[in-house]
Amino acid sequence: MTRKIAFVASDVPTAQTARAALVARYGNCSEPEAEVIVALGGDGFMLHTLHRTQDLPAPVYGMNRGTVGFMMNEYSETDLLQRLAAAEEEVINPLSMKAQGADGTIHEALAINEVSLLRAGPQAAKLKITIDGHLRLEELVCDGALVATPAGSTAYNYSAHGPILPIGSDVLALTAVAAFRPRRWRGALLPKTAHVRFDVLSPAKRPVMADADSRWVKNVLWVEIASDPGIAHRILFDPGHGLEERLIREQFV
Repeated sequence: MTRKIAFVASDVPTAQTARAALVARYGNCSEPEAEVIVALGGDGFMLHTLHRTQDLPAPVYGMNRGTVGFMMNEYSETDLLQRLAAAEEEVINPLSMKAQGADGTIHEALAINEVSLLRAGPQAAKLKITIDGHLRLEELVCDGALVATPAGSTAYNYSAHGPILPIGSDVLALTAVAAFRPRRWRGALLPKTAHVRFDVLSPAKRPVMADADSRWVKNVLWVEIASDPGIAHRILFDPGHGLEERLIREQFV
């Protein structure tokens, strides 16, 4: 039964209180020594923890002390060791983003949920979309566009009317945000191996920002996105409450 646990918590008072109670009950060790990392907070803190600990061998088990908690398990202090022993593991590959700013600087970041491009001014963005070196859409006039992983398909992607993707599928969702031309274009399903490039048309007149899990780049000229199979985020869920079940359940709410 797992005993080497590293407890981490967001700055929210309820999360800090929960961490203090759990540390008092189970003890605490450093993250490099841990067999499992327990993250206390909401989905945003879970994403932050996964990014921060991606080079460590321990999986992350989240307990909800935030708001949405889609990636989190229910909070309980009394039976943690039993729950960790029975937990099921999901493995997620993030997206890699490479973007060039207007000043020529190249920015790189990883995203577990999605990489999005959003207009940064009063006028709609104009984007050219190339997939695996083939021009697929000469001009998309929109408020933005995004590429989402299955794990992130119920987040911003779903709010933008994109499809929910099963966790086991080797598919990415390319979704438009408020598409104007082509009228009501909803996007496309792409193989996980796809390399997506957005070129910003008229960037001075129609500025665009890029975001990878809340890592912002302003005034981008182009953005390239691809799945990174070299990085595997390990997430633990209580039996019957994994991402696969949550993705299915979300579609019947």
